[in-house]
Amino acid sequence: MTTPLPWSTDKILIAPSVLSADFTNLERDITAVERAGADLIHIDVMDGHFVPNITIGQPVVRAIRRVSACPLDVHLMIEDADRYVDDFVDAGADMLSVHVEVTPHLQRTIAHIKSLGVRAGAVLNPSTSVSSLLEIASDLDFVLIMSVNPGFSGQVFIRQSLDKVRRVRDVLTQAGSSALIEIDGGIDTTNARAAVDAGATILVAGKAIFGAPDAESAIQAIRATTNATAQQ
Repeated sequence: MTTPLPWSTDKILIAPSVLSADFTNLERDITAVERAGADLIHIDVMDGHFVPNITIGQPVVRAIRRVSACPLDVHLMIEDADRYVDDFVDAGADMLSVHVEVTPHLQRTIAHIKSLGVRAGAVLNPSTSVSSLLEIASDLDFVLIMSVNPGFSGQVFIRQSLDKVRRVRDVLTQAGSSALIEIDGGIDTTNARAAVDAGATILVAGKAIFGAPDAESAIQAIRATTNATAQQ
């Protein structure tokens, strides 16, 4: 594992998504959110097949690893994840998540990711049933719930995702799992608190942070809403 992970169900983790960052000033943007207290750096890898967009590959992850002190949370939105797991771990991923919709042997894939010394997660698209986790829940380090349809940043948060977070929490609890729940898509100060109240412990935010005039103030504002939740 490249970087120690702040892994606790008692701490809300904020993961700025570099999909919304300025790629001509990527080191600057990452440094800014780290200075503001980001817990993770979220990296979306898209292949243009599973999702209708193409983003970045291992070379960019490796470059981010060189300039970032934060753990790297790499989300594989690709059809053939098994083929690239080792490459992304070698590039510096500390967390690696794969989609249940395109991973035919999910238990084997999760076991392989964990064998490489990184945290392993399963991802659910908005229309994917929580029941797909029933046979794998006890093997997971985290579950990533998409609160938008994956592919592009800046989409509107799907409110039904909050109920999905609650149902995933129930599945994990029944399985005796301490896996964390991550939520990604449209997260900002208007819904971060609701996501945490529903059971999410990792909040991925892209446009709300990197699209703000001041990324540092934006991440601090999201943190303030989650702190208010914890105090109640």
